[in-house]
Amino acid sequence: MKERIRAKALELGFDAIGFASPVADPVWRAALDQYVAEGRHGQMGWMAERMDHRSDPRALWDQVRSVVVLGQNYAPASDPAATLGQPDRATISVYARGKDYHDTVKKRLKALGRWMVENTGGELKVFVDTAPVPEKPLAARSGLGWRGKHTNVVSRHFGSWLFLGEIYTTLDLPPDPPEADRCGTCRACVDACPTQALDGAGQIEPRRCISYLTIEHKGEIEADLRPLLGNRVYGCDDCMAACPWNKFAPVTAEDDFLPRVELQAPRLADLAALDDAAFRQVFSGSPIKRIGRGRMLRNVLLAIGNAGRTDLADAVQAHVDDDDPQVAQAALWALSRLQAP
Repeated sequence: MKERIRAKALELGFDAIGFASPVADPVWRAALDQYVAEGRHGQMGWMAERMDHRSDPRALWDQVRSVVVLGQNYAPASDPAATLGQPDRATISVYARGKDYHDTVKKRLKALGRWMVENTGGELKVFVDTAPVPEKPLAARSGLGWRGKHTNVVSRHFGSWLFLGEIYTTLDLPPDPPEADRCGTCRACVDACPTQALDGAGQIEPRRCISYLTIEHKGEIEADLRPLLGNRVYGCDDCMAACPWNKFAPVTAEDDFLPRVELQAPRLADLAALDDAAFRQVFSGSPIKRIGRGRMLRNVLLAIGNAGRTDLADAVQAHVDDDDPQVAQAALWALSRLQAP
């Protein structure tokens, strides 16, 4: 039965599949408790909610007997850090340059789920990362990869570039063996982090992480962290791009994950000029749309301030009286940087 499911998953376009037990591991809960107790979840209040579900699959659904973990490769064809050397351009995380992966992965999960119900029986539920599912620990337990020092899953075959999805099923399927941790003494991801958010022991301080700051954090970003953002306006790939295991990753074959031309290296001035309607149009079908124009514009203005390009001052000046306080504050900070001797 496992091999039939595996074959169908690959036929549908998944790149990796593993099977895991849903039994809770007390280590998972202890790590989550410590994470929240230390306030490392920052403004991600949902991390502190439904913690039982996040640490125990059976707490989310007591009928689950096995977890099918699926992975989709989104490895880029070009250097994700190429735009970091172009200060008048914006750097957007690889995962957000194409279509929203949630839609693509969930559609494929549902197709596999329907096939399983029709051909193997049982009941099931499908999840992407919008549900309280311990997807990274489950992926490691299922053999898809291991938790790297950057806290993400690393695969021997796809490096750090895997989107994850899960199927909770009532079928009793033998679990696959977990993958061994193969990071060794490597610190490439830790040393690559611009804000030193990684401790080298597999823990992260999200409140210093550029992905958190540009996506999840609302309001002003602390002054000492703003210059470290560079021209990153949505997410950060530095730690994942530095992983040596990426050399084994083939370029994604999924059209939905290929970058849209307008999101590969957009001009900061063009992004700063977007009104609400234009923002929704440009980022339609993109995960970027979720953060809204205000937060994105805040990030863009900070990037302009870091660019040191006085010719971009006019793009900033238009926002110093913005109704959104985080936008106006970012504009004033950017102008102070551009006008400094």
